[in-house]
Amino acid sequence: MQVLMNVVLVVQILAALTMIGLVLIQHGKGADMGASFGSGSSGSLFGATGSANFLSRSTAVCAAIFFCCTLALTYYSSGRSASSTGNSVLDRAGAAPAAASAAASAPAGSIIPGAVPAASAPAPVASGPAQIPVDK
Repeated sequence: MQVLMNVVLVVQILAALTMIGLVLIQHGKGADMGASFGSGSSGSLFGATGSANFLSRSTAVCAAIFFCCTLALTYYSSGRSASSTGNSVLDRAGAAPAAASAAASAPAGSIIPGAVPAASAPAPVASGPAQIPVDK
């Protein structure tokens, strides 16, 4: 599954880079690929209007490939996270306050699984402006 996601990611990156290049080559109305390389419209590779159609169709194909790869990556990543419930950061964050409250209500010297020892708990941070003592 990981190999498939890597292949889709590489295809998506290539489609994005190709699409960026195609958009940069295109010009506004009346300009074509021949004008972008310094020659007139008669010297164009695809004729007077052929380059505009070719570039716009190529850009549309690259955009469709990019869109499909994005949907595939989203589908694969959402399927993977749904099967591994309990590994979310939010799940672990909700368990920490429960363990701390259990440790606070337990008698001294008792061992509670998952509780944070008092010695390793971070010191509270004071809010507000810091006051620096000044020697007089």
